[in-house]
Amino acid sequence: MKRTVPLPSPVPGQPRARPPLQRMLQIHQALAAGGYPNASTLARDLEVSTKSIQRDLDFMRDRLNLPIEYDARRHGYFYTQEVSAFPTLQITEGELFALVVAEKAVQQYRGTSFEKPLLSALKKMAAALPETVSLHLADWDRTISFRTRAEPLLDRDIFEGLARATIRGQQLEITYRKPGRAVPEPRVVDPYHLANINGEWYLFAYDHLRRAVRTFVPARIQGLRPTGRTFRRPAGFSLDARLRDSFGVHSGEGRYEVTLRFSARAADYIREKRWHPSQRLSARPDGGVDLSLRLSSLGEIQRWILSWGGEVTVLEPPELVAAVRAAARAILAAHPEG
Repeated sequence: MKRTVPLPSPVPGQPRARPPLQRMLQIHQALAAGGYPNASTLARDLEVSTKSIQRDLDFMRDRLNLPIEYDARRHGYFYTQEVSAFPTLQITEGELFALVVAEKAVQQYRGTSFEKPLLSALKKMAAALPETVSLHLADWDRTISFRTRAEPLLDRDIFEGLARATIRGQQLEITYRKPGRAVPEPRVVDPYHLANINGEWYLFAYDHLRRAVRTFVPARIQGLRPTGRTFRRPAGFSLDARLRDSFGVHSGEGRYEVTLRFSARAADYIREKRWHPSQRLSARPDGGVDLSLRLSSLGEIQRWILSWGGEVTVLEPPELVAAVRAAARAILAAHPEG
């Protein structure tokens, strides 16, 4: 099903430099008036080159399917049949549905520097829709939603400072509190990349104290200031390459072949998602499934395994088996039988 969005009309008193679509609308009006305008007269009236006018006419004829021809006797262009209105921009129901989903997805950027410009852009698009479409949008608004298990708490000023420095290549001195530490410590960093991974924000930056790229959580940054120095991000830096063998955001130097055996109760949940690019699934006669992964570190996969309780068994590597056993003993110790 198609909905139409009218193109904007010229605004009286607007500067003579016109966007191409507005210019084509005025060419259409000149053709519809029957005055047989040519490229020279249109170029003079619209204060552009004749080449621009010719490109506009070609686009209107070839792409918008308008019946434009040239009359050699009258030295001008005309419509070979009546054109009641300039063609409108076509929007499908699917595209409108995607627009609603995008508006809902903005919720995960609440409190960040992306929230305001995203909402502004969506409001402008919504304002261009006719009322009939707006009614459909209202219906969809009640049928689609996004929910996150835990919303990250971000200081907007700090996040905007990180975003600006990352874009401009500005070195920062940050005050950072690591988990479990009561006292924050200063770090000088070159911010390479801000990423939202599984609903959480992370800063990937070169840490001058550690002399290596490190991962920082913006919510743990208590203050920042530009040092006045700039940097150039290394051409070889790639977040995709860095996280290729990670189960989340933490990459390591190890190489681990991980095999997990899930019960029949959990098997469907495992089959329904792509948990890692390296994953391989093997069905078992009892209805369960084995999940094999190739990872560079084990910390994040260990926490994920524990979230499945007794529905998963670690088959390899041995160090992961030992870590899960130790964590299970700690859980039992923290929950003694009364």
